[in-house]
Amino acid sequence: MLIQAVGAVLPMALAVALSPFPVIGTVLILAGRQGRRNGLLFTAGWIAGLGVAATLVVVVFGGADDPESPSSAIADWGRVFAGAALIVLGARTWWQRPRAGDEAETPRWMASLDDVSALRALVLGLLLSGANPKNLVLTASAATSIVETGAHDGDLIVAVTVFVLVGSCTVLGAVIIHLLGGQRAASFLESVRQFMITNSAVITAIVLLLLGASILGEGLSGLGR
Repeated sequence: MLIQAVGAVLPMALAVALSPFPVIGTVLILAGRQGRRNGLLFTAGWIAGLGVAATLVVVVFGGADDPESPSSAIADWGRVFAGAALIVLGARTWWQRPRAGDEAETPRWMASLDDVSALRALVLGLLLSGANPKNLVLTASAATSIVETGAHDGDLIVAVTVFVLVGSCTVLGAVIIHLLGGQRAASFLESVRQFMITNSAVITAIVLLLLGASILGEGLSGLGR
């Protein structure tokens, strides 16, 4: 059960981890005043947000391991709508991506991240992970998949923990590199930030299209049982 549950959540966890904007935000926070403190608080908020969201879904859809239960049907219909929404969002992101010669810019709301307070860094981590619509869809799909494998007790906790840690690996990795790497790490993270800004639309569109198709397919398969 544990291996099956972990395998079921890995695609969604990687999609969460590959989201460009949290990585860009983390690097900007780390480069600012009190970067170490705020980077750690942002990461703590990010991990807590994913953990709370996944736990709530597990509690709500606790009966989805029974294919005949109302929870299972609701979960399948939810996947159908969520998968379709991700595909539409991915296509829209691809269509609106910067063309050759266009300059990709950092979103305006990130402009002041190098001077955030400790509380704002923590809250920002919570909101970008747990309250982000795309992450909510992916987290809900991952948590429901865990429940549907029949994982319980310790296996359930481990599977949710794996999802949260894998989904946080890029944010957590940026903070660890900053803490251990000194000036070389700062240069490396800045290059990562520039790459993410330049390619954020393409990365986001590909991830949304692939995961949307996968989640939609799972929902349709569940409804056809």
